[in-house]
Amino acid sequence: MAAEEDFSPSRLSNLEMGYVYEELLRRFSEDDAKDTGEHFTPREIIRIMVDLLEIDFDPAETQEAISIYDPACGTGGMLSVAKEHLVDRADTEEEARQVEELVLLNGQEMLAQNYAVCKADMIIKGETGSNITHGNSLIPDIDSVQDDGDKHAGQQFDYMLSNPPFGVDWGDYSSDVNKLSKSRYRWGTPPSDNGAFLFLQTMIEKMKPVEEGGSKITILFNASPLSNGDATQSESEVRRHILENDLLDTIVMLPDQMFYDTGIYTYVWLLNNKKPEYKKDKVCLIDARDQFEKESSSFGEKRHRITDEQRKWIYNQFRNFEESKKLKLFSTKDFAYHKVKVVFWQEDENEEQMWVTEDLDVKLSTQNIKKRFELYGDLRVHVDLETPENDFHHFDIHYEGSKGFGPVFRDLIQETFEHLEDVKVSVVKDWLDKCTIKASFTHRHYIVDNEYIPFDLTAGDKSAYINDFLHSEINYKIISWEEYDQLGYEILPNLYFYEYEEPDPSEEIIKDFWALEEEAEKILSQIKNL
Repeated sequence: MAAEEDFSPSRLSNLEMGYVYEELLRRFSEDDAKDTGEHFTPREIIRIMVDLLEIDFDPAETQEAISIYDPACGTGGMLSVAKEHLVDRADTEEEARQVEELVLLNGQEMLAQNYAVCKADMIIKGETGSNITHGNSLIPDIDSVQDDGDKHAGQQFDYMLSNPPFGVDWGDYSSDVNKLSKSRYRWGTPPSDNGAFLFLQTMIEKMKPVEEGGSKITILFNASPLSNGDATQSESEVRRHILENDLLDTIVMLPDQMFYDTGIYTYVWLLNNKKPEYKKDKVCLIDARDQFEKESSSFGEKRHRITDEQRKWIYNQFRNFEESKKLKLFSTKDFAYHKVKVVFWQEDENEEQMWVTEDLDVKLSTQNIKKRFELYGDLRVHVDLETPENDFHHFDIHYEGSKGFGPVFRDLIQETFEHLEDVKVSVVKDWLDKCTIKASFTHRHYIVDNEYIPFDLTAGDKSAYINDFLHSEINYKIISWEEYDQLGYEILPNLYFYEYEEPDPSEEIIKDFWALEEEAEKILSQIKNL
């Protein structure tokens, strides 16, 4: 029956035909997709990514070639849509030929069947100048590496776009990735269960210098690259370098249920190393989560689609670059925070400073007590001593550090054992070795915690700012604090666009509850009468 279906252009639009094509790919690649995180990208999302790139190419005027690259090109959808976008600008056949000849497509794909489909598609479309390769874009293509690696290493491109696999696990080839840890991935290698930032750094390495025209990147991520990783950890460090180098231009929050294999929310990042002056040190966040309409029927998990009008709305928001309910502008430092290790003195329910007693888990010695005094300050040591003659003695020593623990202990021994006429260190040591000693100590109940403090550009004295912030947030006596070496960076779009909704009055909630109760009783009565 399928062979008799009408798939002609008179019945199906290009978009609908694209859905059919993607659905076939999805069905025949499901197993691989589960293993690799591959998700075929709906055409409307690709068009949004191409819109954001604002590819500078006039078919009537441009005489120099431009290059477009995708390090995880799959079946080539992103590259093809990018070029179609430029072909649509052509008014004559000559201009269309200019696009075909001067727009050079480059890509690499690791899955063999996707690579084969991409190559075949390029041949059918007459893309004789395209450079599509098979291999792993994240590893070097050298003799010491078993698999084919990045065959575009050392090249630079004008425009790049990609939907890298979500949550790809690169643990199997971590030794090969680590060969690039001091070059391409010097900003940080993320945890092995998520290679998103490896793909982005691969693309950043291929950006042209500003003096040579610069480059733009659009990349599609799930939520994890926005905030995974703590300060000084790899993912935060990648974000730090991206923001401190002023590469991040815009993030667009897309609706959920846009993909064939997953219903998660996704985010388009735009990076640009040649920002116009009015965008310097700024980042634009656009909330487009409500810009969708329902699909007439589901394509796997895909239940939403973005229309051309909604796509234009997103682009207009981006172009206008003006604060609104759906667009927020930030300084690059607005995403920074200080991570501070703070030690404070805990209090009990009566707001009294707490003391705790614990066993001394090391040998009772001057050095070991001194270490604990340096940590806790005021210290009380409790010693239970049993002599070889089975005599029991208890000592309480208030150790303040002014005297060594040894002399204090010897004085107590001398007072207790008056028959020891000459208490020398050697005599005490020899005698103590024959005794059974149990020691504990009472000290302040300290809590060690991490505090996260927003970075403040207006703060003059950083130490004073952190100190004031800690004392305003922590009601206990702060003993010490220490800032981590680097600022942390995280991006929290849901927080920035959060709008408080007043809950229904309690009377209405109770009324609804009793209405449901009555409805439930009616249903139960009907069941009993069956």
